[in-house]
Amino acid sequence: MKAADISLKQLFQQEFAKMVAVISNKFGLAHIETAEDIVSETFLTAAENWETKGIPPNPAAWLYTVAKQKTLYHFRRNKILEQKVMPALTARQESTEEANLDFSHENIKDSQLQMLFAVCDPVIASEAQIGLALRILCGFGIEEIAEAFLSNKETINKRLFRAKEKLRTAGLKMELPPASQLSARLDNVLHIIYLLFSEGYYSQTQNEILRKDLCLEALRLGLMLTAAELTNLPKTNALIALMCFHASRFDAREAGDGRVVLYEEQDETLWDTALISQGIHFLDLSARGSEVSSYHLEARIAYWHCMKEDAAEKWEQILQLYNQLLQINYSPSVALNRTFALYKANGREAALIEAEKLKLEHNHFYFLLLAELYKEIDPEKALRHLKQAYSLAKTQTEQQGIREKIDRLSA
Repeated sequence: MKAADISLKQLFQQEFAKMVAVISNKFGLAHIETAEDIVSETFLTAAENWETKGIPPNPAAWLYTVAKQKTLYHFRRNKILEQKVMPALTARQESTEEANLDFSHENIKDSQLQMLFAVCDPVIASEAQIGLALRILCGFGIEEIAEAFLSNKETINKRLFRAKEKLRTAGLKMELPPASQLSARLDNVLHIIYLLFSEGYYSQTQNEILRKDLCLEALRLGLMLTAAELTNLPKTNALIALMCFHASRFDAREAGDGRVVLYEEQDETLWDTALISQGIHFLDLSARGSEVSSYHLEARIAYWHCMKEDAAEKWEQILQLYNQLLQINYSPSVALNRTFALYKANGREAALIEAEKLKLEHNHFYFLLLAELYKEIDPEKALRHLKQAYSLAKTQTEQQGIREKIDRLSA
């Protein structure tokens, strides 16, 4: 992309996280807020300078140079470099020379990977980890994060402040965990990426661009893990495959009015075949080794959903995969989805027996499933379930879709 084609906003999204990671890696996580301030000031300087002089030929290199200058000026001005930081660096035998920042591709890659593990450290609450990942690793603004969480700026600021304090007081370092802890720590990183993707894919915000950005950033973080040999494991590939398959249907599952288009009503010509191919590639890679994680099973379920034909084999395979998934990662939503697969594979009578056992009394999807199962057997009962689903639905678009079902059944 030519420099003239790059907007400052695009550069911010591309470079903010990289520069914060490199500065934090050099001076420690205790100075992460300072790193954010320096990078924000760098972009402010860019906005003022480029408005009059135009965008330089290599805008990223320009930003790195200014960030270096501002970083060194900041630490020298506050006498932190000489009195605290440099002795600490010397103690670690890292360097006795002036603390120059290394914005090489390799160091950016390593710093961001180490930052990913620091942000996803289990000492930080799960919800705060997602917010911190959006801010520090993805460069999202506070307003965007607040919208993603359906919250407000004050709440998000407090949450991020507490998370950064935890980074500082817990003495966390930017480094990969030792080999003995890597697998467990990677599980937490993958879980946060999974939750980040889910925030976008199942988001209730009306901001379509934000929803897609969340998913794409989760995918980018997952791909970052595949660039390092230690973290490029089968379960990592399985999660990426899962995200690719889901993301491939992003355009097809949204109606123009913001309503979610159910799977069976989607136009498959809108599915992204390139992403499906990528998903198949990573699903093949995930088959290495003997571990079968929940991501493996969910990715294979998502793979079968990329075949629109309603064949018996498809639903039998999905049912068996849900049976396995329930055994290793039970949740009410998995049990509900498994019951739908049972309906498609073995019919409504078999599914009704299982559905009545679930008793998910506060889940509108549960009552939608019951309505579907009773539709041909007892229309009046199906109607009561639809009305219950309507009362539990959380958004106007969900209520609108349920109202249309009620109207059709009542006609």
